[in-house]
Amino acid sequence: MSDLSRLTATELVAGYRGGEFSPVEVVRAVLARIEETEHAVNAFVRVHGEEALEQARASEDRWRRGEPAGLVDGVPVTVKDILLLRGAPTLRGSRTSATTGEFPEDAPSVARLREHGAVFAGKTTTPEYGWKGVTDSPLSGVTGNPYDPARTAGGSSGGSAAAVALGCGPLSLGTDGGGSVRIPAAFSGIFALKPTYGRVPLYPASAFGTLAHVGPMTRDAADAALMMDVISGPDPRDWSQLAPSQGEFTQQLDGGLSGLRIAFSPDFGGQVEVQPEVAAAVRRAVERLEDLGAHVEERDPGFADPVAAFHTLWFSGAARVTQGLGEEQRALLDPGLREICEEGARHSALDYLAAVDVRMDLGRRMGAFHRDWDLLVTPTLPLTAFEGGVEVPPGSGLTRWTGWTPFTYPFNLTQQPAASVPVGLDAAGLPIGLQLVAARHEDALVLRAAHALYAAGVAGVPESTAV
Repeated sequence: MSDLSRLTATELVAGYRGGEFSPVEVVRAVLARIEETEHAVNAFVRVHGEEALEQARASEDRWRRGEPAGLVDGVPVTVKDILLLRGAPTLRGSRTSATTGEFPEDAPSVARLREHGAVFAGKTTTPEYGWKGVTDSPLSGVTGNPYDPARTAGGSSGGSAAAVALGCGPLSLGTDGGGSVRIPAAFSGIFALKPTYGRVPLYPASAFGTLAHVGPMTRDAADAALMMDVISGPDPRDWSQLAPSQGEFTQQLDGGLSGLRIAFSPDFGGQVEVQPEVAAAVRRAVERLEDLGAHVEERDPGFADPVAAFHTLWFSGAARVTQGLGEEQRALLDPGLREICEEGARHSALDYLAAVDVRMDLGRRMGAFHRDWDLLVTPTLPLTAFEGGVEVPPGSGLTRWTGWTPFTYPFNLTQQPAASVPVGLDAAGLPIGLQLVAARHEDALVLRAAHALYAAGVAGVPESTAV
């Protein structure tokens, strides 16, 4: 494996600027890495080999002339196959999606990356319509974990997580409606940020409404900040986007942790059973936060599990996204997706509004909580990766993916920025994630805290040797 496929985007841009290597060399290394690993993990639904090399040659010429197009010129990027990518079908993991057409549009985040010279290496796997926290679908099969391909990479942005972890491009675009960048980041040993809702524009609007965020999936927090400086650019197609951010995210990374007030909730006040190895790794990382100058106390956010409200909103969204399908097409859907669509279709408008009331109350509670605490720290997940091809861990007695993701979906309800940071491996060699959560609009603070953990050697896990 070429070392070029393991460099971060920040390192690649520095290397291009210094003439140490070229975008063509890097893209060839990344394409070779995809070919080497794809048979084992199944991270891609489409690889854009020739197109990527053509884009790399154009980037190489721009760098040679000293005229890069933008912040990520020549950097290989992958895109979750939920987001539009011009010239390619967006299949969303479904056999009901159109495979032919002109496909003339980029999603806003894709468009910003294209403007900045990114090279699009391919589109990554997703469960059907991104409906669950693991990545398998009737269309593309099961995506394996880069540390053990027999286990799940997590989801729904599992293909993106596996691609980043394995050197198949340092940057990937994912979506997160209930944990879908953070879950696979934790399982796959990478970094991912769910930004404040509206910080990264989204088009077309998600059927899951304002639960759905677009975010960066990267090797470290510095690359995520670089990516955020690109993808948070405005787009008039998203009526709910936020005003431009105040300052560049990359310029706010180095503030450190001194003086920050951090609440550590290891199990949401005893509501969540966390695997001992996960609990221990997260606690060790939290202890280092104190060493880095933060004031840390064990404090719980103090809310009851909002899963019933989340299900009402999520299942209703699933029913909406499949509403136009006929019976023959519905027969092609993932059986679990069909089940939640049927349940979602039974919800009334009053049911939906009652769930919105729960959501608003949760947002109010978290707003009050963050008057006292700059950051909330939790495990990202209470467990490490389980076997692939199933929605819940075998033998767990759980029925839906939300049963093992209690730390992630509440913060889609509140629209807060939240990131997953890798903080170790369990005895089986599987990654463990720590979650950082801040008040709405405090995306830069989350990135700054995560960057401090990387700089101190707390964040990051050994590279996978399984593939």
